[in-house]
Amino acid sequence: MDRTAGKELVLAPLQDWGEETEDGAVYSVSLRRQLSQRLSPRAGPGGSQASNPTADAFLHYRTSKVRALRAARLERLVQELVSGDREQDPGFVPAFLATHRAFVSTARVLGLLLPPPPPPLPPGIEIKKTEGGGLRVNKNLRAVVSVLGSWLRDHPQDFRDPPAHSDLGSVCTFLGWAAPAGPEAQEAEKLLGDFLEEAEQKQEEKKPEAWTGPPGAVHTPCPDFPDDCSEEEAGPVREGPELLDFSVDELAEQLTLLDVELFSRVRSCECLGSVWSQRDRPGAASTAPTVRATVTQFNMVIGCVLGSVLGEQGLAAPQRAQRLEKWIRVAQRCRELRNFSSLRAILSALQSNPIYRLKRSWGAVSRERLSTFRKLSQIFSDENNHLSSREILSQEEATEGPQEEDTFPGNLPPKLPPGPVPYLGTFLTDLVMLDTALPDMLEGDLINFEKRRKEWEILAHIQQLQKRCGSYCLSPRTPVLAALRAQCQLSEEQSYRVSRVIEPPAASCPSSPHVRRRISPTKRLSAKLSRERRSSPAGSPGDPSSPTSSLSPGSPPSSPRTRDPPGSPPASPGPQGPNTKLPLSLDLPALRLLALPLSSSHISVPGQPGSEARVIRVSIDNDHGNLYRSILLTSQDKAPSVVQRALEKHNVAQPWARDYQLFQVLPGDRELLIPDNANVFYAMSPAAPGDFVLRRKEGARPTTTISSA
Repeated sequence: MDRTAGKELVLAPLQDWGEETEDGAVYSVSLRRQLSQRLSPRAGPGGSQASNPTADAFLHYRTSKVRALRAARLERLVQELVSGDREQDPGFVPAFLATHRAFVSTARVLGLLLPPPPPPLPPGIEIKKTEGGGLRVNKNLRAVVSVLGSWLRDHPQDFRDPPAHSDLGSVCTFLGWAAPAGPEAQEAEKLLGDFLEEAEQKQEEKKPEAWTGPPGAVHTPCPDFPDDCSEEEAGPVREGPELLDFSVDELAEQLTLLDVELFSRVRSCECLGSVWSQRDRPGAASTAPTVRATVTQFNMVIGCVLGSVLGEQGLAAPQRAQRLEKWIRVAQRCRELRNFSSLRAILSALQSNPIYRLKRSWGAVSRERLSTFRKLSQIFSDENNHLSSREILSQEEATEGPQEEDTFPGNLPPKLPPGPVPYLGTFLTDLVMLDTALPDMLEGDLINFEKRRKEWEILAHIQQLQKRCGSYCLSPRTPVLAALRAQCQLSEEQSYRVSRVIEPPAASCPSSPHVRRRISPTKRLSAKLSRERRSSPAGSPGDPSSPTSSLSPGSPPSSPRTRDPPGSPPASPGPQGPNTKLPLSLDLPALRLLALPLSSSHISVPGQPGSEARVIRVSIDNDHGNLYRSILLTSQDKAPSVVQRALEKHNVAQPWARDYQLFQVLPGDRELLIPDNANVFYAMSPAAPGDFVLRRKEGARPTTTISSA
C-alpha cells in the first residue's frame, strides 16, 4: 500500500496573472505557488525517515489560481458575501463590511442580503431542529447568518437607526426563524435592547445624541481680552491648583488616558475619506462624531499649552521659560508613553507663532531642553511624507515589552507594551488622498471594490492599534482632569495679541529654537484672504481685530498668528523655525493633507499608459467660507473639465464651467490665470503648490450650494 504523505511547507508570494470577467464582475487573478514535500513509502510514523531522512525525499511545487473580486455591481458584491470562497479571498467580507457605507446604505445591503421568511407550514407538520435547537437551514442561509454575526460583532453601530432601529429589527426577525438559538440572534437582541435603553436614558437626562468625548475634552474659554490686553480685566482667578502645578508624569498620563479612551471609541467607517470629507457640508454637523471628539481633545491640549504659557503676561522671561521647559518634558513623557497624539498637539502649540516668537523666553530655556524639543519636532517633519513618524509608529508596534522569567515563561508569547496611540491625522490624510485619487465607479457602472480593499488595509491598521490601546493601565486623577477642564483657553486672536504684548515685535528672534519648518499645504485659497493680504502693508500681520466668525467650521484659521511677525528672520535654507500654521483643529482641511506634500505627489493613472496625475486643491470664491476640495488632475485634463469637477465637488447647484475662471495660487500673493481650454497639468506652475481658486466671471449667474443630505 502506498503510504506516501504530502505536506505544504511554504506559501510563495502571489504573482499577478491578469483579470477575468464573469457575469459582469471583474476578478483579479494571481498565481500562488505552494511548496510541498513528498516522502517515500519507506517513511516511518509521523513522516520521519527510518534510515536516511533525506535519501528518498523530493520537493513538489503546486500552483493554484487565486481570484479576488475587483469590481462588480452592488447585487453581485452582496452575493459574493454569501457565495464567495473565503479561503481564496479571506479579506472580501471584512473589507465590504468596513467600507460599504462609502457607497451604499446599511438598509440597502440588508434588503439584498436577507432572504424572505419561509411560508407557513400546513397544520401537523413540524420543522426538524438541530441538536443545538436551531432550524435546519441550507448553505446560503448559514452563510448569511455567519456574515451577520461578523457584522454585529465588528460594526454594531452600523445598525443604529433611531428611534426604532428598523435595520436591526429586520436582522432580529431573520435570525429569529433562521437561527433562533444561535449566538447571532442573541447578539442582535442584546444590541437592540442596548440601543433602546440608551435612548431612554438620554431622553431622561436630556443629553445630546452625539457623543462629545470624556470630561477632559471640555475646556474653559478665556474671557475676551480688550485691545490693551490688561490682566485686570481678563476675569477672575481660578481657585485650586494650576495645571502646571502637577508633575510631568501626572500630566502626560492623564492626557494619554483621555487620548486612549477617545481613540478606542473611533469608528473606522467615520475615517473613510468619502465620509470624513463631508463633515463641513450643510447639514453634516453630526457627521463622524467619534472623530470629531478626537479633534476636540487635540484642540484642548493645544489650548492648554497656549493658555498656560501666554495666560499670565506679568511673568519674567525665566519664569515663562520654566513653563516652556515643563511642556517639553510633558511631550517627552508622552513620547515614552507612546502617545503620539498629545505629543503632536504639544509640539504644534510650542511651534506656533505666538509662542515661538518669544525670543527672550526661549533664550532662557536650557540647552538640554532645546535639544529635546528639536529631536521631538523631527518626528513630525513633513519631509518624505512624514516618513519619520510612520517609521517610528511601525517600530513601536513591533516593540516587545520587558520579559520576566517568573511571569512569562518561554512557552508563552512575548508581552507587547500598551499602545501606541497614533496621531489620527496621518490615517485620515491617507484615506482622503486615497478617496481622491481612485474612482468610485469603473466602466460599466461597476463599483470599484479594489479601492475599498486599499481603504480596508488602513482601517484594519487603525483597528489593530485600537486593540493594542486596551492594554494601557492608567487610572483617572480627578484633580488633574479638573485642571485640564478649567485651564483658560486663548483663542487664536487672543494668543497672538497677548504674545505681542509680552514681547513687542521690535527685534528678530535669534534665541528661538531652530527646528526644521513644517510647510503646511493648507494655505488660504480664497480671494478674500488675497485681498486682505494685498490691502495690508508689506510685512504687516494685518488687523488683529478683524473678525473670523464669518468662516465656516471647515475652513482654515486666518488669524494674524498664521503669518510671521514683523521683524522675524526670513526663511532660509537649512534648519529654520517651526511651522507658523498651527493645526488648531483636526477637522480643518489642514488635517486632510498634513502628511502628504502634494507638490510631489505624482500618480500613475490606471488604464492610461504614460499618463501622469497629481492631486490638487480647489477652493471657490463665494460667501460660503474658504473650503477647498481635492481632485485628481491628470496630464490629459483641460480647464473646463477641471472646473466642472471642482464645482461638483463643492456641491454647487447648476454648475456651469463656462461661468468660472481657474487661477493657480502662487507664492508671494500672486495668481496664475489658467486659460480656457488649456491643459491644466502643463499650464500650471510645477514648482508651486497645487492650490487653485475658482472665480465667477463678470456677468455670470450667482453661485449657490445645495445640501448633500
